[in-house]
Amino acid sequence: MFCYFNAMSSSFRERVRSGFVRAKHLSPVNMFMRMNITGKMLLGYAILIITSVALFAYAKTSFQQFNRLNKSILTIDIAIQKATNRMHDVLMDQDNYEKRYLILKSEDMEALFWMRGKEFRTWLKTLNDLKNSKGLMIEEVQELQETGTIDRLYREYEELFTRETDLVKTGRMKKAYALSNGGLKHLVDRISLVLTRMSANAKNYEELKMTRISVLGPRVMLHAIVLWFVSAVIGIAIGFLVTYHITASIHRLITVTEHIAEGDFDYDPKIRTSDEIGSLSKAFISMGKRLKVLESMNLDASPLTHLAGGLAIENILKQRISSGDKFAFFLLDIDNFKAFNDQYGYARGNLVLIETARIVEAAVREKGHPGDFVGHIGGDDFVVISKPDKIHEIGKEIIRQFDMNMPGFYDPKDRETGYIVGKNRQGVEIKFPIITFSIAVVTNERRRITDPMEVSEIAAELKDYAKTFQKSNYVIDKRMKE
Repeated sequence: MFCYFNAMSSSFRERVRSGFVRAKHLSPVNMFMRMNITGKMLLGYAILIITSVALFAYAKTSFQQFNRLNKSILTIDIAIQKATNRMHDVLMDQDNYEKRYLILKSEDMEALFWMRGKEFRTWLKTLNDLKNSKGLMIEEVQELQETGTIDRLYREYEELFTRETDLVKTGRMKKAYALSNGGLKHLVDRISLVLTRMSANAKNYEELKMTRISVLGPRVMLHAIVLWFVSAVIGIAIGFLVTYHITASIHRLITVTEHIAEGDFDYDPKIRTSDEIGSLSKAFISMGKRLKVLESMNLDASPLTHLAGGLAIENILKQRISSGDKFAFFLLDIDNFKAFNDQYGYARGNLVLIETARIVEAAVREKGHPGDFVGHIGGDDFVVISKPDKIHEIGKEIIRQFDMNMPGFYDPKDRETGYIVGKNRQGVEIKFPIITFSIAVVTNERRRITDPMEVSEIAAELKDYAKTFQKSNYVIDKRMKE
């Protein structure tokens, strides 16, 4: 009997042991270990697909938010700033032409006023088109809500100028002066105030959206890391690599926002993919370049001509020199300008400088390359940086417009005689002819230039030579130096 029970116990123990062995073989770990490489990869891909779909869905939504904010900055905020700043410049030009028309009673000034008015209307239409765009965010609508006010005020401004021209043409100068110093001046101030306010609001919204991007970035980063961790734990190396790529790209985009916020507009995250991350990276790079141009142009801009000043000129020149590309540096100087200022006063002298800036910008825009630069060093000295193949076209066009427009700033008597009488620096009374333009052009076609100071010294020397011709002209440095 004892042997019988012992035999049954041994058989039972064997069956239990066998059952445990089969259960152990069916455990997930053992099943995975028994799978071949293809099976493991297929299982890994299956897990990767599930986690990747979840990650992609979240990333896409987040990147769409990034793109929406970034697109809003580029197409709304920066566009508003550009339009309002340009409209303000145009309005100031019209105000100057209105004052000149009142003094000179020149039909040319009236025509220039209306010509600039068309440009103002063009920029106003740009703002209205933005306002009528579909799918605008609430803050975008708020940024554009004052376009109707600008339109209404500007119509009043044009109507008052028409009334002023009627008063001038009928000889009622006292009323014309009263209208100029009263209603017209008041409207210019109001329109200027609204434009300034719109530009400031757009800048504030731009900074707010940049802050949103900076806040949204870490949040997206955190959530993406969680998904990556799950994928890495239960997935295989492929899932880890895919998730790592996404998280690393997000980190780079966050770094871009930090660099841009600190003023490093040239930072490149080096994301070269064609997906949404790559598109967002390209958008950040484009935005950084645009912000760099705006900051460079406005950093030390002349309050009179609104052209970039010495610091921006030096930076642009350094970039052209370091790039190794061929460039042409124009140094432009108004001859006999001091005598003109002494004769007619600084107010009319400022009008000459404003008109000169307009002439130079128009000539470069019409005859130069899209990337050409115009700056105002100060006083009556201006700078153009273009390419050697445009030297003659730009130089001739500037001189043509300058010689055509400058006599209009003289009194009829002085314009008829062709000179004004004044004292030179030694106190001797002499005749000063109508102001002319001397242009010195320095290129790196025949000589190697390594420093902006070298360009400045050569240009100053050439300018002195150009002034000896007693007429508007441009001279080019054709000397060779290794």
